[in-house]
Amino acid sequence: QVQLVESGGGSVQAGDSLMLSCAASGRTFGTYGMGWFRRAPGKEREFVAAISWSGGITYYGDSVKGRFTISREKAKNTMYLRMNSLKPEDTAVYYCAEQPLGSTEYAYWGQGTQVTVSS
Repeated sequence: QVQLVESGGGSVQAGDSLMLSCAASGRTFGTYGMGWFRRAPGKEREFVAAISWSGGITYYGDSVKGRFTISREKAKNTMYLRMNSLKPEDTAVYYCAEQPLGSTEYAYWGQGTQVTVSS
């Protein structure tokens, strides 16, 4: 029932910024938290950032701390990822995910959006 729609990916140069958005629709349960993950070619899936839906508490992977900012607008059922000072190593497919209330895992995933950073 839940669909996650991502937007904002693209190709930029090192030092540039991007804003990713993830809009959720078709909810039948409340949201515990939402997060961003990424997968680079030949690498395992990597945790990027997460936010609790009720209180807005944020968490970041070590590789993006100080450069990326996660936020949400509860009224719009939308999550954002501000990506500043992008580096070539940030190149990956970025996925948004939702952990519903009553679930211990991220149960819903978006289709992924490509972010390419060139030097």
